[in-house]
Amino acid sequence: MEKVGNSILAGAGIMAMAVGFASQEALSNFISGLFIVFGKPFRIGDIIKLDDIVTGTVAEITLRHTVIKSLENRTIIIPNSKINSSTIINSTLSAEDICSFIEVGVSYDTDLDKAMGIMREEVMKHPSLKDHRSDEEKKKNAPVVTVRVINLGDSAITLRAWAWANNSGEAFAMKCDLLKSVKERFDRENIEIPFPYSNLIIKNQVKG
Repeated sequence: MEKVGNSILAGAGIMAMAVGFASQEALSNFISGLFIVFGKPFRIGDIIKLDDIVTGTVAEITLRHTVIKSLENRTIIIPNSKINSSTIINSTLSAEDICSFIEVGVSYDTDLDKAMGIMREEVMKHPSLKDHRSDEEKKKNAPVVTVRVINLGDSAITLRAWAWANNSGEAFAMKCDLLKSVKERFDRENIEIPFPYSNLIIKNQVKG
């Protein structure tokens, strides 16, 4: 009977600890939920990114968890305590228009002005492109699409075009389209997009 009693007490102790941890986690999620509800870092329908891991549309906010619909239309349920400790990028909290970086590497013998002009032409042709210039920039005839050299790498010069769209969905589709059209245009204009390669050296073993 003594052994049975000790077992019951031990089991009760473990159960009490489990309940205590569960209650602590539930309380943490509840408090975090209040911060989300009153702080409003995002709203239902907003497109957010958490720690560069989860991206999607906020579908539901409760005091315990937040439900996000991913770009693949999967339902992701995240405890509020984890959200409050994450870095949140909200693409729709203020203005929905978003800039997409179109980056392409070219070889060091490339005519940079020609390559940058081609990139600008291809971006300008895309139907999702938005004129994001201010009134002052328009008065100064600033280009709708800015293209600059942003890096001198080991094997390539990186060019970047700034392309604005109305929302993140259009920006993503535009970036995919432009990477394809710029690559095809560079091929036609004989502009090389370099890629790293390695030389393999095989030494003959001298047999004794």
